[in-house]
Amino acid sequence: MRVKVIIISIILFLFLIIILQNTQPVSLTILAWNITLPFIVMLFVTLIIGLVSGMVLSSLAFRKKRKSIIKVEARKS
Repeated sequence: MRVKVIIISIILFLFLIIILQNTQPVSLTILAWNITLPFIVMLFVTLIIGLVSGMVLSSLAFRKKRKSIIKVEARKS
């Protein structure tokens, strides 16, 4: 568990360095929308979206695994 915290801390520190070095404006076009934001904001939003989607997907996988374990235990009884 401690190794995981250290690895996440290192990744976040490196991400912080990258963000601080990239402050120029960036234009993003999605379908008909054109968004212009500083690159720092775009990276931060991307990081948050990635973290949230990773947490959601891992919790869904955990629930699926837990349900299969419960079914196996029910069959044994």
